[in-house]
Amino acid sequence: MGKLYFMTTIVDRKDAGKYSELYKDRGQHVTFVTLGFGTAASDILNYLGLENTEKAVIFSVLEEDAWQEIKKQLQKKLKIDAPGGGIAFIIPLSSIGGKKPLWFLLEREDYQKEEESILKDTSHELIVVIADQGNIEMIMDAAREAGAYGGTVIHAKGTGMEQAEKFMGVSLAAEKEMIFIVARTEQKNSIMQAIMEKAGLNTRAKSIVFSLPVTDTAGLRLIED
Repeated sequence: MGKLYFMTTIVDRKDAGKYSELYKDRGQHVTFVTLGFGTAASDILNYLGLENTEKAVIFSVLEEDAWQEIKKQLQKKLKIDAPGGGIAFIIPLSSIGGKKPLWFLLEREDYQKEEESILKDTSHELIVVIADQGNIEMIMDAAREAGAYGGTVIHAKGTGMEQAEKFMGVSLAAEKEMIFIVARTEQKNSIMQAIMEKAGLNTRAKSIVFSLPVTDTAGLRLIED
């Protein structure tokens, strides 16, 4: 089995549908889409052939082999490398909270998880929580009780929710909130466990939790001291 990655795609909003369709065609049905706004200067936009800075940001979890195939299709079919084409990148997953969320994100039950992380000995982790909308306080209360300092929330729309019943036995709303929490590596498991227990699939939040390795940080020293 290939290792797992968190894929992020940033494209012009008008092109988001084409990218979502390509991902579905390649078996990547479960995605989370939010809106963004580019900040490049006008001369850079002209150089790159970009006409506007309104962006769509698409998140998903996939295996290494799937990424290699999607990368080829992004370059061949959607010309992502051409000026104005967009960008897609991957970050290795460290861990994920439970088999059912993993099966849901990958849409397969035969995946066998490999060892925890591609990157070793990181001092911090980025915990990502994907939950039904309207449950931020429930999630953050659980995270803070386990030692988290705070989080950042973005609103997103999920696709592939129809697979929830098959893989998780629950109904998930399409409207989502994604919460990003940076924590010390030694605190990661307790924070994730607290969220799973107090705001997990058996609660109204129906949270899915996973983590990504952070290689370095700035801005946390005074808080942690």
